[in-house]
Amino acid sequence: QVQLVESGGGLVQAGGSLRLSCAASGIIVSISVMGWYRQAPGKQRELVATITSGGNTNTADSVKGRFTISRDNAKTTVYLQMNSLKPEDTAVYYCNVRTILVDYWGRGTQVTVSS
Repeated sequence: QVQLVESGGGLVQAGGSLRLSCAASGIIVSISVMGWYRQAPGKQRELVATITSGGNTNTADSVKGRFTISRDNAKTTVYLQMNSLKPEDTAVYYCNVRTILVDYWGRGTQVTVSS
């Protein structure tokens, strides 16, 4: 059974930091891309950052220089280090794992940044 277990969300003041983690298990085909998306109230889900199996990263302009995506050596856990958080970063953050067959999504973790 495929599981994406997200952790690390919470409430933080503006300027603070959080680190999100997403551990994937039960995926038997090759993972091509792991990433984070977010959805704020009343807005569409948007890409935050992705990392390919080869280690190439892609980061949204809105978080570039503040957020860093990385993964563990086993390539089954993806992290999102979020620094200098702003109130506009408040959203539910979703882990995404893309394989050659299907995309998997986590349940989401709430990040709230107070001003």
